[in-house]
Amino acid sequence: MRVRRLAVAAVAACALAAGLAGCSAGSAPSAEPSPTIAPFQIDSDFPDPGALVVGDRVYAYATNTPAVNVQLATSDDMKTWTLSDRDAMPDLPAWALPGKTWAPGPARLAGGRFALYFTASDASSRYQCIGVAFADRPEGPFTSTADKPLVCPVDQGGAIDASVTIDADGQRYLVWKNDGNCCGFDTWLYAQPLAADGASLTGEPTRLIKQTEPWEGHLIEAPVIVRHDGQYVLLYSANDYGDSSYATGAATAKSLLGPYAKAKNPLLSTSGSKGRYLGPGGEDLVTFRGEDWLLFHSWDEAFAYRGMHAVPVTWRNGLPEPSP
Repeated sequence: MRVRRLAVAAVAACALAAGLAGCSAGSAPSAEPSPTIAPFQIDSDFPDPGALVVGDRVYAYATNTPAVNVQLATSDDMKTWTLSDRDAMPDLPAWALPGKTWAPGPARLAGGRFALYFTASDASSRYQCIGVAFADRPEGPFTSTADKPLVCPVDQGGAIDASVTIDADGQRYLVWKNDGNCCGFDTWLYAQPLAADGASLTGEPTRLIKQTEPWEGHLIEAPVIVRHDGQYVLLYSANDYGDSSYATGAATAKSLLGPYAKAKNPLLSTSGSKGRYLGPGGEDLVTFRGEDWLLFHSWDEAFAYRGMHAVPVTWRNGLPEPSP
């Protein structure tokens, strides 16, 4: 998942508009909003949301803006959200360069502490890599004194899009993607056991899935694993984040480490939603007040920014189906 590229976004918007009303080369996307676009719960650039429920409040964290490293928004009802004016991680560790802090994945640790797994540009290798920062409160500030990333496989293009899951025995795993599409490699989703304090990895990474389906294009990313009715559901995003081909997929397994069987079609896509969501992805799934919710981003009608949706889901055939 990437910070937005306005030049690519404009081309993507033009291509989308061409199928509807025509768009000449170099022309700007129509300013007339589509009546089919679903309203955002956060109507500003808030991509790659990772969420955490603490008590009766939901905390959502998102990719950087020019002003902050990690965005933070909160809600008490999943409908109305307050975007914080504070940076959830105001200082980057020494290894990380500013400006490319992506896809934060929050986790609650034993003892009441909180961890935030984030992607940043490694000053040494110049690849995107994964680090972790800690805080005593979910709103932060999250801090890290690490002198190197937690996950940084430079021979695979680095690593991005970390999230945390827990298996049936209580073992925490870090789930992530090698950023192979940066450099001509495959993109695999991995799971790797975490230490109880969340600060280190305690075993080798296991490959879960990679891009194999036509709709996935040249990459998959943004892995999140949840457990439901005795099986593990792996949610992921695929294809080009910068246009309407981006979509959310799902795969299931009896064991957290697989093997996973992919659903044939995307769980959420532009065409599948009949244009309500443009390039939906960067997803997370949380339980709030007894109901499961899918948080994800999609593009606005001008392909200028990615706002956040929070949508309740109904489980059908072992998969979370977003409500219309």
